[in-house]
Amino acid sequence: DVFVLWWITPLLNTFVSTGVKSETLTQPDSVTVQPGHTLSIPCTISYTGYNTAWIRQPAGKALEWIGYNSHGSSGTIKDSLKGKFSIDHSSSNTLILNGNNMQPGDSAVYYCAKLAQSLREYEELYKNN
Repeated sequence: DVFVLWWITPLLNTFVSTGVKSETLTQPDSVTVQPGHTLSIPCTISYTGYNTAWIRQPAGKALEWIGYNSHGSSGTIKDSLKGKFSIDHSSSNTLILNGNNMQPGDSAVYYCAKLAQSLREYEELYKNN
C-alpha cells in the first residue's frame, strides 16, 4: 500500500511602511510514501531572521502544530511528535521536515509557514493540537 502526502505552497506578504514586500516559501506539490518509510519535505524560503513553522492538517481534521525552526538552528518539535519528526537545514534558505516510519494516518496537507509573531503565541495556540 502507498499513501499520498500533500503540501500547499503559501505565499506570504509582509507589509512595510514603504510598500509591500513579497516573501515566498516553496514546497513540492505532493509525494507518495510507502508505509514504514521515511519522508523528507524541503521548504525553500526567501527571507532571513524569522522562525519557520511546520503544521499539518489531515483531511477533515484540525491543524496540528509539528514544530518550528529558528533561523540558523536545528528545529524544535512538539513533544508528542518527537521521534516521529525532525527539522534540519540543508542550506541557508532550505529547511527540511523529516518523518520516520510514516503511516497512512500521517496523510495530511503539510505546511511550512513564516512565523510573524512570537513563538510563545504560536506554541500556546497549538499546544493542545
